[in-house]
Amino acid sequence: MLVLDEQLKDHHLIAAIALWYPGTVTHIQALRPTTVIKDDNIATLLLTVRRPTFVTINADDFWRKIQPHTGYCILAIDLNQGDVDNLPLQLRQLLKLPLFRTQTSRMGKIFRIQANRIRYYERDGQVHELE
Repeated sequence: MLVLDEQLKDHHLIAAIALWYPGTVTHIQALRPTTVIKDDNIATLLLTVRRPTFVTINADDFWRKIQPHTGYCILAIDLNQGDVDNLPLQLRQLLKLPLFRTQTSRMGKIFRIQANRIRYYERDGQVHELE
């Protein structure tokens, strides 16, 4: 399951990802409708569904601020709001990489995806960088 952050809940964006992603694509507010979801509550909310990958472009709000958990993955992508139309293609390319390809390989990790590098950390807090 891919869960998109609130600023990515555009139906066209979800539809573009759903064309190629084999699982469910939804947005965070669909997990708890009619309530305001603060960033510090997202980790708890993600644990209410089975093994989600949360996608956000608010990388600074999540990188090194969210505790990793084996029940979810967070992809914090450094992308401007004006460039979100590129997200489906970028996400598709990302999910083809070995570390992102399966749910099992993604779970328990918090990723920060930038134009020139990909970093992640797990429970031990050590930051790893992909070549």
